[in-house]
Amino acid sequence: MLIKSTLLSVAMLLASGADRQAALPASSDKPPVIIGYVGGFRGLVDVNEISANKLTHINYAFVNVVNNRAVLTNERTDTVNFRQLKALKLQNPDLKILISLGGWTWSGNFSDAVLTDTARRAFAASAVDIIRKHGLDGVDIDWEYPGRPGYEGNVYRPEDKENFTTMFAELRKELDALERETGEKKLLTTAVGAFSGFLESTEMGRAERYLDLVNLMTYDYSGRMAGHHTNLFTSDRGNSTNSADKAVEEFVAAGVPIEKLVMGIAFYGRKYQLSPDAANGLGDSIVARLPGGGYTGYTMLKDSVENRNGYKKFKDAQARAPYIYNREKQEFITYDDEWSVRNKCKYVKKHGMAGVMFWEYSSDPREYLLDEINAALR
Repeated sequence: MLIKSTLLSVAMLLASGADRQAALPASSDKPPVIIGYVGGFRGLVDVNEISANKLTHINYAFVNVVNNRAVLTNERTDTVNFRQLKALKLQNPDLKILISLGGWTWSGNFSDAVLTDTARRAFAASAVDIIRKHGLDGVDIDWEYPGRPGYEGNVYRPEDKENFTTMFAELRKELDALERETGEKKLLTTAVGAFSGFLESTEMGRAERYLDLVNLMTYDYSGRMAGHHTNLFTSDRGNSTNSADKAVEEFVAAGVPIEKLVMGIAFYGRKYQLSPDAANGLGDSIVARLPGGGYTGYTMLKDSVENRNGYKKFKDAQARAPYIYNREKQEFITYDDEWSVRNKCKYVKKHGMAGVMFWEYSSDPREYLLDEINAALR
């Protein structure tokens, strides 16, 4: 954690309007992690499309939470996926494979599952039993969100704030027991909302002591106005109030060591229909959300959209974020590209963050962004 004098320096720098980068610690010599979320919720994963040597961790998404237990909802395909993902260790023996619980649509039952001591112990045991049975390396929790609304219908309550912390304590106990059984390190990580409200409804300064890594979901920032959804810095354009840099700074101030923080990268874009009177794209009013697409998968932003058929690419130098605007169709796309990824990786190295993670592997099958990450961090 940062000592009191460092936190005071942060406050003074903010008050004076100084560059936020100067308020953060310097770089670390620890090799950076490269974490790829792999979507098993679709069914069988084609592991032949995964470059094991370009990753340090795979987070398997997702394991459900049902009746206060961690459950493999798609057990037939999940078990096959686990076996085939483990086989990737023949290519990269250091690769770690974790199960990720929850996600946007499967976070609705976390609050109930950790409400009491008895429920928490049973939930933690059920999660660790999955990695015990399948010989995996750890548990990642993606609760969206404790103590605040997420997906429509999700249960949340004020008690989530403390229970979020005690959930990790119980998981760590179970993982420690498994470590004693196997003689192997077992990881506990979490994906977190990278915005101020998440910190208000959690105790990250206490929770972090049980965690190996904290994955910042520094994406999906865009709101009612056409703005960046995965920008590194805030910008005067597009009414930008959230950014990766702001999230890092706030999590450090909340007591999370920067060497545990992982920068999030979006391998997909967000696309919006703008109002008929839109003039610039960035900063104009949104009428509707449209299907976005992956960087080289789905609608292929890189190879089929950028600077084609009226979709002109721009760079916001202040935000370190690209965007695409089609003036004729009044369509706006916000995303990460090689340039923004380079900037994020540079930031990670400069400030001694743990590394980067990305959502999601299948959104860039040509691996343009993954190759950029490896070039920058390895």
